[in-house]
Amino acid sequence: MKEVNILNILPHRFPFLFVDKVIDYKEGENLRAVKNVSYNDYFFMGHFPQRPVMPGVLIVEALAQACGLLLYLSYGEGKDPNSFMAYLAGINNFKFRRNVLPGDILILEVKIKQTLRNIYKLDARAFVDDKLVAEGEITIALGG
Repeated sequence: MKEVNILNILPHRFPFLFVDKVIDYKEGENLRAVKNVSYNDYFFMGHFPQRPVMPGVLIVEALAQACGLLLYLSYGEGKDPNSFMAYLAGINNFKFRRNVLPGDILILEVKIKQTLRNIYKLDARAFVDDKLVAEGEITIALGG
């Protein structure tokens, strides 16, 4: 697998970029990526200072960004990333199984399960230490 330059694909930047590295992917099928959860991440200042926990909505955002990466690598390769936009169109049946804490390595796994024109439904799961922390379905609309 060739190295993926996330900053050349996703429009997100600090402090709202939640994917650090793509581990592997198969075009048109699935992608695995990493978010290193740091004690210095800004959201821990308020969520919660005495017992910091990564907000579930940011775990979903990290998974949605992984979806955008998979779709670009599958269908947008060679196109200008500024003209290939992946928009979060929906989330469904998300469940949060465990807390994600400072120092954790969050593994993001997304898999395309259904396609209808430019609408993609993906299964999304996040793990820490091989334990499921969140799962659900993400819908992405491609536009640009």
